[in-house]
Amino acid sequence: MDNILIQIIVAIVSLAIGVFIGRKLLKSRYSKLANEAETKSKQIIKEAELAAENIKKDKILEAKEKFLQLKSEFEEETNRKKSLIISNENKVRQRESQVSKMIEQNKRREDELESSKENLEAQMEIIKSRKEEMEKIKSQQVTILEKISSLSADEARDQLMETLKDEAQTKASSFIKDIVEESKLTATKEAKKILIQTIQRTASEHAIENCVSVFNIESDDIKGKIIGREGRNIRALEAATGVEIIVDDTPEAIIISGFDPVRREIARLSLHRLVADGRIHPARIEEIVGKTIKNIEEEIIETGEKTVIDLGIHGLHPELIKMIGRMRFRSSYGQNLLQHSREVAKLCTNLSAELGLNAKMAKRAGLLHDIGKVYPEESEQPHAILGMEIAKKYKEHPDVCNAIGAHHDEIEMTAMISPIIQTCDAISGSRPGARREIMEQYIKRLKDLETLALGFEGVNKCYAIQAGRELRVLVDADNVDDKRSSDLSFEISQKIEKDMQYPGQIKVTVIRETRAVAFAK
Repeated sequence: MDNILIQIIVAIVSLAIGVFIGRKLLKSRYSKLANEAETKSKQIIKEAELAAENIKKDKILEAKEKFLQLKSEFEEETNRKKSLIISNENKVRQRESQVSKMIEQNKRREDELESSKENLEAQMEIIKSRKEEMEKIKSQQVTILEKISSLSADEARDQLMETLKDEAQTKASSFIKDIVEESKLTATKEAKKILIQTIQRTASEHAIENCVSVFNIESDDIKGKIIGREGRNIRALEAATGVEIIVDDTPEAIIISGFDPVRREIARLSLHRLVADGRIHPARIEEIVGKTIKNIEEEIIETGEKTVIDLGIHGLHPELIKMIGRMRFRSSYGQNLLQHSREVAKLCTNLSAELGLNAKMAKRAGLLHDIGKVYPEESEQPHAILGMEIAKKYKEHPDVCNAIGAHHDEIEMTAMISPIIQTCDAISGSRPGARREIMEQYIKRLKDLETLALGFEGVNKCYAIQAGRELRVLVDADNVDDKRSSDLSFEISQKIEKDMQYPGQIKVTVIRETRAVAFAK
C-alpha cells in the first residue's frame, strides 16, 4: 500500500517536472522560430525596398527618356511651325509687294485713261464740228447736182443703186466661180495630204502566208520514230491533223504541208510535244493532238484579248474577241487577216482624227470590218453582210454595224465613218506586196474540194493535201463497209470532175479504220 502511494507521488512529481521542462523547451522553440521569422521578414522587407528602389530608378529613367523624346518632338514641331510661319510671312510679303505694284500700275492706267478720255472728248468735238461742215458741203453739192442733172437726190440714188447692183452681181458671180474652182483644187490637195500623212503614220509589216511549215529536229534519228513501223505513226498524225507530213532527205527538218494554217500549227505543236516526250505511237499521237487543239483554242482567245488591249478597244463581246483571235490563222488574198484588220484599225484612227470624227468608233469598226470571214459556220452571204449581222447580234453601235456592212458597197452608207472604213481597207489591201490574188483563189479551191467530199453520207473528215492533188477522206467504219468505201471514192472523183475546175488530176483516197476496244476490269 505504501509502495503504491510512493509510486503515485513519484509519477505525479515526474509528470510535473516533464510538463515544466516541455513548456521550457516549447517556449525556447517558439522563440527561435519567431526570431527566424523576424529575420526573414526583415530580409524580405529589405529586398522589397531594394526592388522598389530599382523600379523607382527605372521609372525615373523612363520618365526622363520620355520627357527628352517629347521635348525633342516638341522642338521639331515648333521648328517646323516656325519655318512654316516664316515661309508664310515671306509669301505674304511677296504678295503685298505684288499687290502694291499692281495698285501702282492701276493708278498709272487710270491716269492714262483720264488723259485719253480728255483727248478723246476733244477729238470728238473736232469730229462733230467737221461732220457739221461736211453736211453743209454735202447739201450744197446735192443742190448743185440736182440743178445740173435735173434729177432729185432720191432719183439719182435709185439709178446709182441699180447700176451698182448689176455691177456687184457680175463681180460676185465671177468671184464665186473663182472661189469654187480654188476650193476644189484645195480640197483635193488637202484630201491627198491627209491620206498620205495617215498612211505614213501607220507603219505595218506585210506577212504573206504560205502553205508550208518547217519543223526542225535535233538529229535525223528522230525521223524514224516519227515515221513509225511501216509508217503507222505518220499516217496516224496525218489522219488526226489533216496535213501532209513530208519526211525527205532534208537534214534535220520535216515539212508540214497544208493550206489551213490552224491545222499546220496543230501539227507542228503536236510534233514538238511528241518529240520532247519520246513516246510516239498512234494512241499517244491522238491524245497529244487532242490536247493541242484545246491549247490552240486557248491561244486564239489570248490573241484576241491581246489585240483589243494593244489597240485600246473596250467592251467587246467575248465571242467577238474569240473571232478576232481566229483571224491570226486566216489569210485574205495571201495577207494575214489579223495584221490586215489591225492595220485598217490604225489607219481609221488616224484618218478619222484628221477629219474630226469619232476616232474610237472608227478604230472599232476597222478592227471588226472583216469579222464575217472567220465565222465558224458556212454561209452563202457576203462576208461584209455576215459581219454586220454578227456585230448587231453582239450589240455593237449602229454606226459600226453600217461601216462593216457597207465597206464593199453591199448596203448604203449611212454613218460618217463608213467611207473611212472602206478607204482604209482599200489602202491596206492595195499596198505593194500586201496581197496575192492567186493564193486566195487556191485556198478557196481547196476548201471547196473538202466541202464537196463532206457532203457525202458517212464521211467524217476530209483533208485536201499535196497542194490539192490528193483528197484524203476518213469515213465512219460502222456505217461504211469496204465495198461502199470503194464506191465512195469513185462517186467523189466523178463529182469533182463534174463540179470543179482544177489543173492536173486529183487522187481521192478513202480511209476506213476499224477499231476493237475492250476494257480489263
